[in-house]
Amino acid sequence: MDVSPAWRRDEPAPPVRVVHLGLGAFARAHLLTFTQDAGAHLPAAQRWGVAGFTGRSAAVAAALSAQDGRYTVVERSADGDRTRVVDALVEVHDGADAARWRALLARPAVEVLTLTVTEAGYRAARAGGLERHDPGVRDDVELLARLVADGDAGGTAPGATTAPGRVLDGLRARRDARGGPIAVVSLDNLPANGDVLRDVVLDLAEAVDADLADWVRAHVAFVSTMVDRITPATTDADRVAVRAATGRKDRAPVVTEPFREWVLAGRFPAGRPAWDVAGARFVGDLAPYEHRKLWLLNAGHSLLAYAGLPRGARTVAEAFADPVVRERLEELWREVREILPLTRDEIDRSLADLRARFANARIEHRLEQIARDGSRKLPVRVLAVARTRRTAGLPVGPAGAGVLADWARYLPDADGAAGDPGAADLAERLRGADARTCAVLVVTALAPDLADDPLVTAVATALADQHLVTS
Repeated sequence: MDVSPAWRRDEPAPPVRVVHLGLGAFARAHLLTFTQDAGAHLPAAQRWGVAGFTGRSAAVAAALSAQDGRYTVVERSADGDRTRVVDALVEVHDGADAARWRALLARPAVEVLTLTVTEAGYRAARAGGLERHDPGVRDDVELLARLVADGDAGGTAPGATTAPGRVLDGLRARRDARGGPIAVVSLDNLPANGDVLRDVVLDLAEAVDADLADWVRAHVAFVSTMVDRITPATTDADRVAVRAATGRKDRAPVVTEPFREWVLAGRFPAGRPAWDVAGARFVGDLAPYEHRKLWLLNAGHSLLAYAGLPRGARTVAEAFADPVVRERLEELWREVREILPLTRDEIDRSLADLRARFANARIEHRLEQIARDGSRKLPVRVLAVARTRRTAGLPVGPAGAGVLADWARYLPDADGAAGDPGAADLAERLRGADARTCAVLVVTALAPDLADDPLVTAVATALADQHLVTS
């Protein structure tokens, strides 16, 4: 595809040293801006270029290819917009291009593989490890076993379809080419995401070839990370605004908030970009930072969604501006800070950042989107807090119980049930049930170990208190 003259580079592109799977708006707002900023002080030949592969749709690859991988990031604050061109993305490919995927990961010069997938994309079983009964997993086992048996480096053979399958296919090509060690870095909201990815990839490798599994153990490091940057879906109005501000037609702009954060834990056996120069933090224990994000930001989002929607709010900023909802949010944060294993100053800074971010009405983070899949989100956002408070000998937090009550009211509605397929049966059982029964059903479904806990009574009390909704 010909590159538009408006998007041609002024200097040679940096060499590909990172391969990324999942070119959604978040990766372009987060990983690629960190990577560009990490090499901003270096000549092009010494920077880390990224080759990106789409996770599902080929449309993003086509749009970015027409712009030589370059695109506009709009950092939207309450005071106005700041635009910048990001050009760390030097190759863009349809995720179905298995031949190029294998060829790049076979190169010794490629030292980092990053990926952004949904939580379901890991194909992890609830008990841990790979979901072996998943049809996509079974197909990938068959494909990869055939490639290993045939000694086929890949060529034009079709590619794997699951995220663990794609990762292992690339690692298989690297082993066969003697490409050396590599780090695999997860960027998503799943706690301990690098550990989860390692487990599912190794389970898949064991099902394919024991020698391949041994090679992965010896040569591949899986890095866990906590990532944060609110990045709403780009609208047609955003595209018009970008053209007005820059004079260029951009087919793939990204609108995001000014705030960004990245905390990483793990080894990089072959090297990495200087992401720390761009503000990333490398720590020995990621858990406190994961908890801080899940329990303050993500749980706060859930409260704003389930409490704000019935009061007419559509966005995070609108719900945050509601005094009733805001007070409940501040109470939730007070409950969380009692158990967060971080310093008082760090928690204060985080909360100050969150208040400014939530108040930014120019970032339209929609509550309907946040409210989806509560059955997956609430266990790590709210139930984990309840469990930790119990272990610490603290009483049940009424604000946390109130989030569960709000979800119990929301789920049986048509929008709630449609947005949470994993809770369809629960939604049906909640319809018409009394407060106590609803509380038992919700807690038992999300956290069976808390079914006999005072949390159930607290949720039932919140469900019976219409003040939470109507005041």
